[in-house]
Amino acid sequence: MYDVIIIGAGPAGISASLYIKRANLNVLVIHNGKSSLENAKIENYYGFPNGIQGKELYNNGIKQANLLGVEIKELEVIAIENIKDGFSVNTVNGCFEAKSIIISTGNKKIKPNISGIKEFEGRGVSYCAICDAFFYRNKDIAVIGNGKFAINEANELKNVAKKITVLTNGLDIEECEFDVNNIKIKKINGSTKVESIEFEDGTSINIDGIFVALGEASGSDFAKTLGIIQEEESIKVNEKMETNIKGVYACGNTTGGLLQVCKAVYEGSVAGISAVQYIRENRKEN
Repeated sequence: MYDVIIIGAGPAGISASLYIKRANLNVLVIHNGKSSLENAKIENYYGFPNGIQGKELYNNGIKQANLLGVEIKELEVIAIENIKDGFSVNTVNGCFEAKSIIISTGNKKIKPNISGIKEFEGRGVSYCAICDAFFYRNKDIAVIGNGKFAINEANELKNVAKKITVLTNGLDIEECEFDVNNIKIKKINGSTKVESIEFEDGTSINIDGIFVALGEASGSDFAKTLGIIQEEESIKVNEKMETNIKGVYACGNTTGGLLQVCKAVYEGSVAGISAVQYIRENRKEN
């Protein structure tokens, strides 16, 4: 079991890892190899009078952590779960356990541009299987998505729902055990709640609930499954970057506010120091 697992390798996550590693704790950084910095030019960050390309800054951060001896794995995280004495971070290639978690994924929730999605949010359209599965017992459910995150959400629903259909909205999907519909979605229909989904080819299906799971799980998705308080889909933290769940911290874009590298670095350092204090205090108690 690691002392701390950090999800995300941007300025916030890497900054946190440096402080944790220098405190001689066992830390793992898991990231998906993508960053919102990749196509950015950073012009207003301290120490770079001529600016720096975002991709270069991102890669430099990972290189710095590697040189310090931080363990870094490039994997897609699909879920975080509570376990005895800590947390399990579930990835596409296995699970990793830690006493503490830092969420620094940014907030990349993708909402599809489908007519009716926004109108029926909370009335048949959901973004969290663990949170809302209970309301769809023995119902016909659709999951919109085509990646491992979508399949994971469908797996969360299969012991509750009567039937699950995965809707790829015209995209390809790897093999899965559920019924798959690859036709592009035209609109979602209903009166007071979701009743049917209409496709571009003129066909439709009756449905009781829709779970949106596009792309990869975001900080907001992890927060919902762990019961972390959010404000407008940003994770709520205090001045120590603590969430309402003991041992879980968040930093960077996932906490909202100023979406700048300077804020991410600051919050990452605070989260890292706070996690170190948490681990050391727990050791004393035990």
